[in-house]
Amino acid sequence: MSRHHTPSAAAQSIIADLAAPRRIERLGPIAGRFIHALRLIALHERMGRDPVPELAVRLGSVEVAAKALLLAHAVSASWPENIHVSRFCCRLLSHDEITIGAFIDAASDADRMGFEAALSGLIRADRMHRLWEGALALTAAELRGL
Repeated sequence: MSRHHTPSAAAQSIIADLAAPRRIERLGPIAGRFIHALRLIALHERMGRDPVPELAVRLGSVEVAAKALLLAHAVSASWPENIHVSRFCCRLLSHDEITIGAFIDAASDADRMGFEAALSGLIRADRMHRLWEGALALTAAELRGL
């Protein structure tokens, strides 16, 4: 006798949501700019070049570029595996970029609970503080640049 399990409607909804590609336009402006910076940093690291000069030009500020680079390194050090980023020109987000965008959006809104929810089960609790501080520092630098 076969015991075929049919997923619940809620499970099917979650699976469909995960399968649907997310676009960078769904992120807030600070998170979207950081995702572009993260992609640029990854490109420069593969080429063995310093990303700060180009980041400063594209982001319009040396301070924002430095904060983005610090946050990228904090994410890389905290992430459980290599971070998967999409191509620089792509409007679709990888699953890692979706999570990173979600925690930056939450930090930009000073929503600590949303921040922790975005990282829950992925990042150890003792590593979240560094990401929170980095995301707040990036947000503050972006706001000073307005």
